[in-house]
Amino acid sequence: MELFGGILAVKSVVFLTFSVFAIAAIGYALGKITIKGINLGTAGVFIVALVYGCLLYSNLAGNLTVGDTSFSVEALKIVENMGLIFFVTSVGFIAGPNFFGNLKRNFKSYVLLGAVIIAAAAITCVACILVGANFTDLKHEEFRAILVGILSGALTSTPAFSASKAAVGADLEALVSVGYGISYLFGVVGVVLFVQIIPKVMKANMNDEVAKISAKQGEGSKKKKVILTELDEFGFAAFSLAAIVGILVGSISYKNFSLTTTGGCLLTALVFGHYGRIGKMSIMPKNSTLKMLRELGLMLFLIGAGVSGGAQFVKYFEPVYFLYGAIMTILPMIIGFIIAKNVLKLPLLNNLGSLTGGMTSTPALGTLINMAGTEDIASAYAATYPIALIAVVLASQLIILFC
Repeated sequence: MELFGGILAVKSVVFLTFSVFAIAAIGYALGKITIKGINLGTAGVFIVALVYGCLLYSNLAGNLTVGDTSFSVEALKIVENMGLIFFVTSVGFIAGPNFFGNLKRNFKSYVLLGAVIIAAAAITCVACILVGANFTDLKHEEFRAILVGILSGALTSTPAFSASKAAVGADLEALVSVGYGISYLFGVVGVVLFVQIIPKVMKANMNDEVAKISAKQGEGSKKKKVILTELDEFGFAAFSLAAIVGILVGSISYKNFSLTTTGGCLLTALVFGHYGRIGKMSIMPKNSTLKMLRELGLMLFLIGAGVSGGAQFVKYFEPVYFLYGAIMTILPMIIGFIIAKNVLKLPLLNNLGSLTGGMTSTPALGTLINMAGTEDIASAYAATYPIALIAVVLASQLIILFC
């Protein structure tokens, strides 16, 4: 980008950095706009990133070119993955102190809810494949690849997306990417809006709901205070150690399945957050550090994913695919919410927190925490998320194999 006859020139990696900050500034401004008490929050960053990808991706690719090769895809993937690591590691640390107690009390509920949500999404996907196959000119395996991509996008599940691409083979990988990119927008925004609308529809008193989960989280959570040695003032060293171990855990693969970086960092941070120390050395970052890194991570993740998705969105978009994605997002949410409320009898914020975990929706968790003003919701997300992570990966592969 050059202005004033080349006096002001923003090029190469600096152009990427400039773009990230510009998207963040405009996105947060958009997310702050509130209509009848509902706003996009951090999801506004994703929408601006998507528009940027649609309109300016070629400029970004041109600025990240060495010789004849563009490294824009790799650069955006770095931004996305760094954001994801910051976010899920922070969530793990925040949820850790209360996670295992909460899981022990509600284990069956979380397992059932995570399984039900993914089962509902998978059944919906199969139904769309069977019905939609009668109204498309694509070959069955091509249409199936797009719909499985739509499923992973509707659930904003990168692990399912990766597993689906591996399962369909190299010839159909691009079609999985198309489906993922088309439905990802509604997968993000739909869940973000859902967790804001439901409390208003139910006319819930948020202070009372926060008190319900805070009381449960506090049960048996008192620990004897010990003076600990800190490696640094803010806890960056402990955070980095958890991220390193998490990446290694997520890299362990067995028969084409792994927890991925997301699951590995989340699991490791939960353990670190639960114990809080090794001997007399603290492995728990400051709460203010975790809040800052959680928001920074969410922002970077949405920018990386949004710009990449926007680059393909206009090229492959068809209204019917967006409809499929909307159905695969809305139905599992409604079914999961009804079961959590009427069958499992979970309090509203536990219900919505576990719903964001079951939908594997990172942005919705951030919105829910900001809306409720409490970090305690994170433990419900963290308890349901691993179940949903495994279930959606398996469901995607089974659909490809048998549908």
